Amino acid sequence: MNKYGQAALKAAKMVANGYVSTPEDGWNRATSEIFGKGSPSQKKGCPRGAFLGLCEEGLIKGISSGNYTSSTKNKRYAIEAIRLLRQNPRFRYDLRSLWNTIQEGGKKTHNSQMDVVVALWNEGLIS
Repeated sequence: MNKYGQAALKAAKMVANGYVSTPEDGWNRATSEIFGKGSPSQKKGCPRGAFLGLCEEGLIKGISSGNYTSSTKNKRYAIEAIRLLRQNPRFRYDLRSLWNTIQEGGKKTHNSQMDVVVALWNEGLIS
């Protein structure tokens, strides 16, 4: 699991346990602790958008749906990844295949969105 997956787990648990009040606060705190406050990695938008998009849809256990992100693409990628994992849980072992299926064979590479999704999936935090 990469550091963005770790951040997603940490942020989800912070929110679910009431340690922070919003998913955005959880993400900001977790990524600050893991990457350093204000670092480029802490500010990276793609994994953040995926995490907040799943929160927005109420797909993470212990986090209520709401308005948490303006990211449409990363939210869509994360939701589609969940749909595909529900159809074929073996995708959790092959992030590249999961991403390529979402992209329908496109040339783009994932930017840690799948790390966020699969970490939450493997930890049993997807509702």
